[in-house]
Amino acid sequence: MAKIIAGVSCSHVPAIGAAIDNGKTEEPYWKRVFSGFDKSKEWMAQAKPDVVIAIYNDHASAFSVELIPTFALGCAAEFPPADEGWGPRPVPVVKGHPQLASHIAQSVILDEFDLTIVNKMEVDHGLTVPLNLMFGSPKQWPCPVIPLAVNVVMFPPPTGHRCFMLGRAIRKAVQSFPEDLRVVVMGTGGMSHQISGPRAGLINSKFDKAFLDNLSRDPKKLTRIPHLEYMREAGAEGIEMVMWLIMRGALDDKVDEVYRFYTVPASNTAVGHIILENRGKASTKSKRGAAPKRKLAAARSRTQRIASKHSASC
Repeated sequence: MAKIIAGVSCSHVPAIGAAIDNGKTEEPYWKRVFSGFDKSKEWMAQAKPDVVIAIYNDHASAFSVELIPTFALGCAAEFPPADEGWGPRPVPVVKGHPQLASHIAQSVILDEFDLTIVNKMEVDHGLTVPLNLMFGSPKQWPCPVIPLAVNVVMFPPPTGHRCFMLGRAIRKAVQSFPEDLRVVVMGTGGMSHQISGPRAGLINSKFDKAFLDNLSRDPKKLTRIPHLEYMREAGAEGIEMVMWLIMRGALDDKVDEVYRFYTVPASNTAVGHIILENRGKASTKSKRGAAPKRKLAAARSRTQRIASKHSASC
C-alpha cells in the first residue's frame, strides 16, 4: 500500500530559478536564501520518496484565460519545462507517474472532486523552482513527480477549506493504491507578496509566521481564512498559500514539524518553507528491508516455540 510520509511547502519565486540558472546562488543577496534549504536537501536525500505530488499554480504557460481549470492533475509520462519568455529553464524533464496519477484521478473524482485530467502539459517555475530547492540541480530528478495545478491567478480561486478537503481526498486515494510507495506531498507558492499596484512589494511577516505556526498546530483555523483576508494581509498573490492547505490536508491530523525556514525578501517576496512528517511514517533512515526481516524473525520464533512444545509433548 502506498503511504504519504511527509509534506513540504515552499515558495516558488521565479527569480530563485534565475539565480540558480545564472550561477548567482553564492552572491550575498541569494546565499541567505539558498542556505536555508541546505538541511531540506539533506532531509529529502534521507527520505528518498518514490513519488512527489507537487501542488503549484501555472503562470500562463500551460493554461491561459481561454482555459482555466480550478484543479488540473498531470497524468502524463513526462512534463517538459515551459518557455516562459526567455527559453525553457535548463532543468530536467519532469517524469510523471501515470499509474498513481490515474488512480488518484479516479478516486478523487468519484469522491466528488471534479479534477481536470491533463495528458500533455508543460511545467513552469511554479513547479521546477521548488524541485531545485529540495533536490538541488541533478541531471535527472531523483523520483517521478505528479503535478497538480491549482488556479490562484484568476478569480475565483478555490477556498482554503476546499483545498484542505482535496488534500484529504488525495490521502485516501494514495492509501488505496496497491503498490508499496513512499509519497511526499509538496505545496508551493507564497508567502506574502504583491507584484503590482499601489501595494507592490507588500510583505507581512506576522501573517506569514502565524500561518506557518498553524499549518502544523491548527490547520483547520487556516481553512476559515477568506479570500479577502489573504489579499488584505498577504497581498494579491498571497492567495497562493491555499495550495499549502492541500498538502496539509493530505497529512495526518498530528504531524511533527522537523524544519522551518523563513526569510525576506527574495525579489519582493517573503520566502517560507516547512517540512512536516506524519508521526506514523517509517523512519527516513530505516532500510526498507528491516520490516520484512523483523517479520521473518518473529515467524522463526513462533516456529521454534511450536517445535519446543511438540518435543515436550512427545
